[in-house]
Amino acid sequence: MELVSVNPATGRILARHPVHSAREVELRLSVAHAAADLWRATPVRVRAGHLRDLASALHRERAALAALVTAEMGKPLADALAEVAKCVECCRHYARHGAALLRPEIPPHAPRGVSVVPEPLGVVLAIMPWNYPLWQVVRAAVPALVAGNVVLLKHAGNVTGAALALVDLFCRAGLPEGVFGCLLAPGSAVEPLLADTRVRGVTFTGGTAVGRRVAALAGAALKPAVLELGGSDPCLILADADLPAAARACAAARLVNNGQSCIAAKRFLVHAAVANEFIRLFAAELAAFTFGDPLAPGVRLGPLARLDLRDELHAQVTRSIRRGARRVLGGRIPSGPGAFYPPTLLTEVGPGMPAADEELFGPVAALEIGADDDALLAAANRSVYGLGGAIFTRDIRRARAELAPRLQAGMVFINHSVRSHVAVPFGGSKASGLGRELGRPGLLAFTNPKTLWTG
Repeated sequence: MELVSVNPATGRILARHPVHSAREVELRLSVAHAAADLWRATPVRVRAGHLRDLASALHRERAALAALVTAEMGKPLADALAEVAKCVECCRHYARHGAALLRPEIPPHAPRGVSVVPEPLGVVLAIMPWNYPLWQVVRAAVPALVAGNVVLLKHAGNVTGAALALVDLFCRAGLPEGVFGCLLAPGSAVEPLLADTRVRGVTFTGGTAVGRRVAALAGAALKPAVLELGGSDPCLILADADLPAAARACAAARLVNNGQSCIAAKRFLVHAAVANEFIRLFAAELAAFTFGDPLAPGVRLGPLARLDLRDELHAQVTRSIRRGARRVLGGRIPSGPGAFYPPTLLTEVGPGMPAADEELFGPVAALEIGADDDALLAAANRSVYGLGGAIFTRDIRRARAELAPRLQAGMVFINHSVRSHVAVPFGGSKASGLGRELGRPGLLAFTNPKTLWTG
């Protein structure tokens, strides 16, 4: 069996990678387990030094890394360069602040002599997706590493080149053998790994259905899990919104990463009083995103990562139109090679349509109209997902005090799109996952808060 990387813009095979045998998987897990005691005993300042070196290596290799990401999963080259830059920022942030964030705490109102010390768990299995081949790994691995854990990566097969490049970079940053390792393995290898007592936690980013299975396996083994799953993030466009600014922000939010992001805006819930004008502006903004060769200058939208993903997305669009949605823009598979799909806008979307009820992982915007703000919030909360959401309005005080608390999501943004930042907790509610990445909660996700009490 082998893992195959295919250029989604051309359909050409980039590389074939033989999967690791069961013996090779066991060897890599044993090495990681052996490295865990050494790494946990390494002072935080030394761990941080390795992360600074990793940041420097990522920055030096940014051009080659970005070209590899674009070739393997199709995002425009400028977006791939931005992904590398975000990885650099993450390494530098935890190198600079990790020691302070890991200091023992004295709980408020605790008896004298009590402190709580965060201690690492050991081997963390990181099961990562293809849509951000570098960033997803770095944002999961770096906080775990600075906290004293070791990380064993099981990446998506179509971005194996990126996985191997990361292993090389971590090695060149001076991390001891086994502190960051990689398994070239199919999904079937995950279940025995989660059952193995040497694996002490799991972080997973991917679809909700697989996330439920990972959660069940981790729960059965009594291991902590951080699950960052699907999303169908709503953007609420209120009657008093700055419509041109909202249309620009919403188009960029829908088409980020070729529309293949868990936090990409996917549902646009518009007050009836401004619906016609917003649709006109929004359609024009979406149409301005030229799609084509992701290496070409000026191209803002590349192909989807695989042909099967493009075909699945188009099937969702087709079923939605058959059930009453109106196609305003796009919605047709272009001729020629590659997994391309144009910017697409569906209006008159409602319950019972894939565009309303399912996650659309690609450049398709689903728009619903509501009679008032209560109707918009009800439509937003109707989804099984609860990752992020955005509210566009000029009344920021009301949005913060009244509307944001009613929006069922892990993250709410006012007058700009949902995004991540290394210093801020990232994660969702409902079917969008459990736990948090990034920020201090992400740093402590795979630690044991040990209570020390001296008399």
